[in-house]
Amino acid sequence: MKKTLVLGASDNPDRVSYEAIRRLTSKGHKVVAVGLREANVFGVDIQKGLPPTEDVDTITLYLNPERQKDYYDYILGLHPKRIIFNPGTENFELVRMAKEKGIEVEIACTLVMLSVGVY
Repeated sequence: MKKTLVLGASDNPDRVSYEAIRRLTSKGHKVVAVGLREANVFGVDIQKGLPPTEDVDTITLYLNPERQKDYYDYILGLHPKRIIFNPGTENFELVRMAKEKGIEVEIACTLVMLSVGVY
């Protein structure tokens, strides 16, 4: 299964990132979660800052474009195969930067992708 970094993770059940962690883990994906507060959601530790991690297949974004800027080097430095820009996270500056590095970009919804089997 694909190792996914959920960037903008939350332990608030009303947040879409919370549901993304639930669905990813329930489908057997290894999840790394980064958010503003440390917490544990469905057995996944939400980490603060820029935690080192390797072998990230996909980064799924739950941060608005302005907040993404602080993570550009981190995101690109992880060398993911793919970045998913969920609704409200579309950022054409980061899209361009990712494509220049050969990273696949999808402007889509992780939850929909999982539910229809195209994740």
